[in-house]
Amino acid sequence: MDATVNYYSSSSSSKSLSSPPSPPTSHSTSRRRGRSYSRRRRSHPINGKFFRRKIFAYLLLLPLLFLSGVITYIGPLSEMLFPTPLPGSTYRSHEIFQNLLTDIQSDSSSGIELSDVWRLKMKLTEQKPCPTTTLLQHLETGTPDQYLVVEANGGLNQQRSSICNAVAVAGLLNATLLIPRLTFHNVWKDSRQILLANKHPLLLFADIYDEDHFIATLKDHVSVIRKLPNEIMEIYNFSISNIPNFRVPAWASSNFYLNQVYPVLKEQRIVKIAPFANRLSPNLPPHIQYLRCLANYEALRFSNPVITLAKTLVNRMMVDSSDSGGNYVSIHLRFEEDMVAFSCCVYDGGKSEQIEMDLIRQKDWGDKFKRKDYIIDPIRNRINGRCPMTPLEVGMMLRGMGFSNTTPIYLASGKIYKADKNVAPLKKMFPLLYTKDLLTTKDELASFQGYSSRLAALDYIVCFFSEVFVTTQGGNFPHFLMGHRKFHYGHAKTIMPDKRKLVLLLHNTTISWDEFKIEMKVMLAESDHKGVAIPNIKKMSRKNSLYLNPLPECQCLKKPKLFEEEY
Repeated sequence: MDATVNYYSSSSSSKSLSSPPSPPTSHSTSRRRGRSYSRRRRSHPINGKFFRRKIFAYLLLLPLLFLSGVITYIGPLSEMLFPTPLPGSTYRSHEIFQNLLTDIQSDSSSGIELSDVWRLKMKLTEQKPCPTTTLLQHLETGTPDQYLVVEANGGLNQQRSSICNAVAVAGLLNATLLIPRLTFHNVWKDSRQILLANKHPLLLFADIYDEDHFIATLKDHVSVIRKLPNEIMEIYNFSISNIPNFRVPAWASSNFYLNQVYPVLKEQRIVKIAPFANRLSPNLPPHIQYLRCLANYEALRFSNPVITLAKTLVNRMMVDSSDSGGNYVSIHLRFEEDMVAFSCCVYDGGKSEQIEMDLIRQKDWGDKFKRKDYIIDPIRNRINGRCPMTPLEVGMMLRGMGFSNTTPIYLASGKIYKADKNVAPLKKMFPLLYTKDLLTTKDELASFQGYSSRLAALDYIVCFFSEVFVTTQGGNFPHFLMGHRKFHYGHAKTIMPDKRKLVLLLHNTTISWDEFKIEMKVMLAESDHKGVAIPNIKKMSRKNSLYLNPLPECQCLKKPKLFEEEY
């Protein structure tokens, strides 16, 4: 018994030492505890209605957040996938023309008088005497005659530049100049030359210019002959093609000719340089520069057949311009298919236009445009104003400047790309639209067909006599013509579009006709200022040659007779 009691006693003693005694449990306490736990359990968000409502709210909010994100980021994403065209980068002129056509046709504001277009006059300094052009004393005298042979390549006015430069080089080297040989490139497509390509791939100087006048005008400065003496030809088996060709770098200086070419000329008595385009620096000693002036503004006169037909064209234009006092506007439009292809610009012809232009580039220039180092960037070309203006764009510009739809227009151009489609808008704005083909009969023009340079000479003379000349793409034709007009009239009388500005205006499909007109009148005023400006050029450059800016360098030349007698 005692042992048993002792056992329980010790057990209870140890329990009391280790932890306090537990309170007695009852059924009521247990129920309270259960209700409390149950309330806590029901009020917990994991199991409660409150949480279910929050989940529902979150589910509603997620789509809104998603939509908000989409709206926030869809702009930049769409810009990446479908970027907005840069201002002026896309051809939209045809769209703007359709938008403004009603306003253009209903514009009844008084048109500008052609005789009042140019308001400024050139202020010339006192005329100085021409430099002396005696034979250069630093070259040896008493040597046998030495001969310079050049091939003037390119179109009409690139050939003209080569001829003037040849006169200058002959004077510099104290050489006798053989009448320059005129070569061609396939792009110019002179059919007569192509037919004779195997036998005689040259256009004769006399086909374009008056040889007698050229030789006589230069006789006191540079000796010019029609053919080489037999003693020279015999050395080369009577073939000029057997004469070794001296390769001259582009824009070579006078020192290059004196140090590199002259020793060969002295030793061999003859030097042939081909091609000769752009083979002489714009900067030369004054007495040699003068020879360029003399050649361009006096010695080079078109041949009698060219002058005769050109006079006919001018007279007919004046008769058809009787309502405007015989005055007319001429446009040098460079929208032939080869020019459009070469520019690598994109118009409104879509995929078919792209395929057609690729074929033309391949045919005329081979793989030039496929080289890795050749970058074709139509967007940048258009923004920078390098794309040929379409007939539509030229018409809109002139109407915006204030020329009425009764203004007579002479269009100087080759075969216009897709002429029926592209000339139609210009014809709609200016119904009195003429070309050399419309002003002549087939018989009158027959002897000129196949001679692109002779046809260009006709355009040159008709444009010279216009009261307003419009250049649209630059190049040698307007370059030389503007110089001639400055030299004879004291004003270039030329509209020179700011094409960078124009492409921006013709990109804005919401522009109004009144807004466009304001900008065009500003552009016309700028052309008036440029027409009489005499740039202060300390050093001639390719862009500011005396062919474009003849004054003051060529001012010493006596004024030629009436242009119709000279040209």
